[in-house]
Amino acid sequence: MVLGVSMKILIIVPAYNESENIVNVISSLKNQNNLWDVLIINDYSKDNTSELAKSTNNAYVIDLPANLGIGGGVQTGFKFAKKYNYDICLQFDGDGQHIASEIPKLLNPIINNSADVVIGSRFCEKRDNFKSTFARRIGIKIFEILNSILIGQKITDNTSGFRAYNKAAFHFLSEFYPSDYPEPEAVILLGKNGFRISEVFTKMQERQGGKSSIFGLKSIYYIIKVIFAIFMTAIRRKIIKRK
Repeated sequence: MVLGVSMKILIIVPAYNESENIVNVISSLKNQNNLWDVLIINDYSKDNTSELAKSTNNAYVIDLPANLGIGGGVQTGFKFAKKYNYDICLQFDGDGQHIASEIPKLLNPIINNSADVVIGSRFCEKRDNFKSTFARRIGIKIFEILNSILIGQKITDNTSGFRAYNKAAFHFLSEFYPSDYPEPEAVILLGKNGFRISEVFTKMQERQGGKSSIFGLKSIYYIIKVIFAIFMTAIRRKIIKRK
């Protein structure tokens, strides 16, 4: 099977105030494979992210009427993919950290039906690579331990927003995607409901512009709130998977 030819693939890019990066992100994706469709979810940006994305003529753009956060933005992408009958969705950050040439690593396990969800991990192999802050690395280690306890699976990069989903997974998440801390919560939700999750090592780079909203003491606050959210997700009843 030729990657990207026999299956309908959508790249979902949630974006909030990413005017410095969005054109380059779209260009990198289309240069990697022009057959992939790119969907920009403009999360009520205060800058001209939307106008710049539309000016490329290489992406669909959905402008949200209010700021919904990463959860609402990505779930909008899943609903779009379900409506237009895509086979695979891939979540890709709009800040320039993810590298388009790494995408096939995530798609191959989906295409080969060895996984339902594939997470691009910075930590599942020991290599010289992009490093997050010390506080975030501590948090990610805590999340890894919690996953082992709650769903019996080791996930090394729970906060990674570089993920691929097969049709069953994104149809499920189009209805039940968490809104508060979606990446780590979704791992628990998917694991509890029988979806096969795997990780592949992917290179990442520093943000190409703008700044992260989570830094300094906010990182510690974020970790505490995510731990609480994970436990709340874990104690909820299992949701029956929909075909």
